Amino acid sequence: MTVRRAAPVLAGLAAAVVLAGCATGPTGTPGAAAAKGTPSVRATSGITPDGTLLVADFGGDTVTFVDPERGAFDRVEVGTAPYGLVVGADCRAWVATAEGVAVVDTRTRTRQARIPYGTETGPVTTGEYRGGGMGIALAPDGRRVYVGVNVPDASGVLEVIDTETREVTGAARVGRRPFDVDVSPDGAEVYATGHDSFDVTSVRTDTLRTRRMEVAPYGTAGGLGSWLKPHYAVVRPGDGKLLLPFEGERLAVLDPRTGEVAVERMTANTHQHGATMAPDGTLLVVGTGPIASDDEDASLTVRKPGGTERVVELDGPHEDVTVSQDGRTAYVTGGFTRDGYWNGITVVDLAGATPPVRLAAGERPLGIVVLRRPDGPAPPVPPDSDIPHIGSPVWITDPR
Repeated sequence: MTVRRAAPVLAGLAAAVVLAGCATGPTGTPGAAAAKGTPSVRATSGITPDGTLLVADFGGDTVTFVDPERGAFDRVEVGTAPYGLVVGADCRAWVATAEGVAVVDTRTRTRQARIPYGTETGPVTTGEYRGGGMGIALAPDGRRVYVGVNVPDASGVLEVIDTETREVTGAARVGRRPFDVDVSPDGAEVYATGHDSFDVTSVRTDTLRTRRMEVAPYGTAGGLGSWLKPHYAVVRPGDGKLLLPFEGERLAVLDPRTGEVAVERMTANTHQHGATMAPDGTLLVVGTGPIASDDEDASLTVRKPGGTERVVELDGPHEDVTVSQDGRTAYVTGGFTRDGYWNGITVVDLAGATPPVRLAAGERPLGIVVLRRPDGPAPPVPPDSDIPHIGSPVWITDPR
């Protein structure tokens, strides 16, 4: 992705969604240790919004279920190096891994299937440049899943999966390393953000015809060695334009009808990755921390629809973000696609009334979604589960 290492230092992984009635209720007992694979921790008080979090463990082969009050309480094996994930109204999660797209029932916390890619991606590996699924999105009617498949040293592929037959039904060539996949509000187009090709590819969902649109507000000098590339996009509901943040300095606004790109000013001055939009139209953008020598540290940009920004400082590298259903709380994953990451989530009060809280969770967590917790008792965690419960949000004392 870049030619320099990021100094240790925060959406679209993929798409982050808030759902009704899919998560289990709180489980476990207070005061237990942190989840397997997390650094040492100590208990403290913190923000505890409703909703179970589901994260993709890019550093392992699982997704982890996280109660924002108690911490990680269960995990499900899905396949090597899961990246993005999306959840439908039927409570099924679709997880893009290096081996295929896993299907997880979030109510029973079980894997139902893993769908192999139709594209040859080479040996199954891990790490930033591994082949396999990256960005992933769901059609508005829930009938199709769209996954961006990275093919090392070649153009990416957008694969279409039928959610009932669980089969790949079509494919289209897109840009290199499709970090993010998004769908137009009417479901007529899918947008694959090609990180290594400085572009967004529009794919018609009826014909799979493609149209490439360059998005390079800094130009394309440096090619694969440049870090001034698109990462994640957000489709603005009001007009269907795509918002792509760059370097905490420029917000590229792409009109997919014309391919024209307008540029607006941003203020965080840091390398940016994940992005999502709150219910009120507030844009949330993750700053991963320094890439160039003059970059600021990691942050979360809170950008109002009118363009005013507030920058929330974060401790350590981060990657992707989602927001609670009421729009009051952001959850930012510490996985990071580059070297330098930590095993947890930062919980941010978007009103700014309380400082961010770092919650131990997952194994290099990348993609994240929020599941609304229904009323009623939750199924118990199996007695042989290797993930102890956390009694309350925790501060991580060693971010590595």
